[in-house]
Amino acid sequence: MIPLPLARIAEITSGALTGMADPRAVVRGPVVIDSRAVEPGSLFVAIKGARVDGHDYAAQAIRAGAVAVLATRPVEGPAVIVPDAAAALAELATAQAAALPKVTVIGVTGSAGKTSTKDLLARLTARVGPTIAPVGSFNNELGHPLTVLRADLDTRFMVLELAARNIGHIKDLTRIAPPQIGVVLNVGTAHLGVFGGKEAIAKAKGELVEALPRTGVAVLNADDPLVRAMASRTDARVTFFGRGESASIRAEGVTVDARGRASFTLRTPSGSAPVSLQLYGEHAVDNALAAAAAGYELGLPVATIAAELSQATPLSRWRMEVTDRADGVTVVNDAYNANPDSMRAAFAAFEVLGRGRRRFAVIAALRELGEEGPALNAELGRLAGGSGLAGLIVAGPDAGPVLEGARAAAAEAQAAAQAALDAQAAAHAAAGVPQAPVSHQGAPQGWHGPSPDQGWHGPSPDQGRHGPSPDQGWHGPSPEQGAPQPGWQAPDAGGVPPQGWQAPPVGGPVPGQPPVAGPPMGGPPFGGAPAGPHAGGPHMGGPVAGAPPGGGAAYPAQAMRIVHVPDAEAAAAELAGWLRPGDAVLVKGPRAMGLERTAELVLGGAAQ
Repeated sequence: MIPLPLARIAEITSGALTGMADPRAVVRGPVVIDSRAVEPGSLFVAIKGARVDGHDYAAQAIRAGAVAVLATRPVEGPAVIVPDAAAALAELATAQAAALPKVTVIGVTGSAGKTSTKDLLARLTARVGPTIAPVGSFNNELGHPLTVLRADLDTRFMVLELAARNIGHIKDLTRIAPPQIGVVLNVGTAHLGVFGGKEAIAKAKGELVEALPRTGVAVLNADDPLVRAMASRTDARVTFFGRGESASIRAEGVTVDARGRASFTLRTPSGSAPVSLQLYGEHAVDNALAAAAAGYELGLPVATIAAELSQATPLSRWRMEVTDRADGVTVVNDAYNANPDSMRAAFAAFEVLGRGRRRFAVIAALRELGEEGPALNAELGRLAGGSGLAGLIVAGPDAGPVLEGARAAAAEAQAAAQAALDAQAAAHAAAGVPQAPVSHQGAPQGWHGPSPDQGWHGPSPDQGRHGPSPDQGWHGPSPEQGAPQPGWQAPDAGGVPPQGWQAPPVGGPVPGQPPVAGPPMGGPPFGGAPAGPHAGGPHMGGPVAGAPPGGGAAYPAQAMRIVHVPDAEAAAAELAGWLRPGDAVLVKGPRAMGLERTAELVLGGAAQ
């Protein structure tokens, strides 16, 4: 921050010096609200919260080197006493921002993606000059001024994230540090219950572009109609980003690799360049485009923008963090927060990242959705239940609609998978393809699906070649899932077949016909059942109960395991009994549930 004597701080905040405070003592920063973050020269702001009162830590802050405490009542040590500490913090930040004539303020808002976009944009502006940006999601009435107060006379850019929990919040934040560039990402359903509808959310988000000067730039998402309409609410120049032809900054030829990372051609009015993101999920393309559009307005060459976007790695925690355990289990920790839109994006990314593997998810009921909460949570359940998971854990309270939706969707998916298998078996029978003989237990002779507690089994080694021979032309259910190599033999009990290999249907494929695709790899009927004491259902590849020996019945589709647990720790304990090497797990829920703890425990964190 710009160094200020206590006398000037008292003047700005209309405060009174107490506790033997020296008016000439200089605060050099940082300004903090956590006494553990105090450094010599700090100003400690005592905020009274619902559970913790900062005034109780004032003496500790002074001992740690704070020059004074900004407080609402006398404390032990020098202080500036004000009527409202949060309002005084905003006044101090406003004065500091006004004293930075060389700084360009860039505001970023939207229902989802603010933090990731802010991180990308701060990386781009740092190529031009010293940049200040929030740590994590410092985007409210406390975090916003604290970020502004980190700037000093050398600061060239402030990239600020602006959140709103009601109409007028963003307007208040823009008064602290008036933006020259405003980026609006999307209008979704976050805090729907607080606002009452998407139109009200759009009104709140649009306060950012209304605050722009005529000489400023509004960077708007052309693919979101509610954001595009904000062009009429500003006197600033407007530039659009998106994927359609109407966007001047757009992505063309988007592809996604096996780890869920997108590549595309970044097209601008002055040329194009390839981008290969290291961020996970195709939704990261939209965040990258928003950052690129703002960077382009600052004069950065398209090649520089593309290079920086391609080198960027996740900075803020618990947002699509992808970690591989030593045993090959992949954990996707996207637990910072959740709303219906970010849930859909996370599941879409997880489907790609977990392809060819057993997939599990830990979620929780969404909050702040108002009257639409039960319906939107049931929709979340249907999303999860129909996504081909081997198992789903719903943690925390108010889980009824989520569980209901998940079970309904899982049953529908299982029925559809069974119908596909039955149709395939009927086609084989009609084509005269011999059906595999069935043992007295009803299972094809020599064939074992994976049992829940032992992993994958092929037929026992003494029965010769495992799986159909190469000349039978068997392939997995879709071409991209691959096929066994000529001469390939299934591993002995306990091994794992190569990625893309699927259990053959009874009797093998119809000669000369493409196979019938089953559900996604990792889900029923090929996903197997969770291991552990709660595992149930038939083994993968087991016959339909009561099927006649040698009959044309298909194997039964495997049911998804769906359970409800009270909290994050219980979710981790449940997962511990399910996971096997090579599985994939998505952890995603509202901030209040703290599901990042589930991910940490699954990754080996110590129990608390």
